[in-house]
Amino acid sequence: MNRLSRARQAQVVAALVEGNSINATVRMTGVAKHTILKLVADLGPACKEYQDKALRNLPCKRIQVDEIWAFCYAKQKNLPTEKQGRFGYGDVWTWIAICADTKLVPSWMVGGRNAEWASAFMNDLAGRLVDRVQLTSDGHRPYLQAVAGAFGNEIDYAMLDKLYGMPSGYDTKYSPPRCLGSRKRVVTGEPDTMLISTSYAERQNLTMRMQMRRFTRLTNGFSKKFENHVCAVAIHYMHYNFARIHKTIRVTPAMEAGISDHVWSLEEIAGLVA
Repeated sequence: MNRLSRARQAQVVAALVEGNSINATVRMTGVAKHTILKLVADLGPACKEYQDKALRNLPCKRIQVDEIWAFCYAKQKNLPTEKQGRFGYGDVWTWIAICADTKLVPSWMVGGRNAEWASAFMNDLAGRLVDRVQLTSDGHRPYLQAVAGAFGNEIDYAMLDKLYGMPSGYDTKYSPPRCLGSRKRVVTGEPDTMLISTSYAERQNLTMRMQMRRFTRLTNGFSKKFENHVCAVAIHYMHYNFARIHKTIRVTPAMEAGISDHVWSLEEIAGLVA
């Protein structure tokens, strides 16, 4: 990677953040596979470190949170005996928070889906906000204790419980259960019931599946190593927050939130690697 020019690094990053697999990026750019993997391994932590420092004292007012499933190495049911129960193999969940106004993703975390991870995620999110916010999550129970521990009573928090079912004749092999309705539940404070929603968070999940091949269902582009999976997520959100112009706000989320004064180029992102 040391001999790869900045322009070539930007080409690789462009291919990856547009949803191409590692092997497809090799074919598109002509860069060797091990060089691309080294760039990902070096750039991922740099992107994570930069955003950890930049995404602080944020003026967000409405936050939506959700979790998105993926897997590393193999699906949980297909793990060999020696890999079962080992962290980083099988099911992997990415927790994300998105500001409904600026479309900024101030916090994300890759790990498990239990109460311990929920608490770590909420503590991280709380440390990045300066004002009281209205928070909406789905009905995942670990959020209850995690939000209370991170925010106390200084939050307007509601859950949006979704009701799923399998209508007659519905394709259950390749399609998830269909949402048949939802129920709003106020947990803490006085959230505006008209603003209780997880739509932006769910749309962000779709963006992840479209822009990262590792999240695309029914392909062989899934992550083989947990560390590379985390790096890919960090690069994705560096591009999403700082370099990608959002159609509804006509600037990048970082610009809308007041933490950046320009649209980052891919060369700038690649330049985060010392």
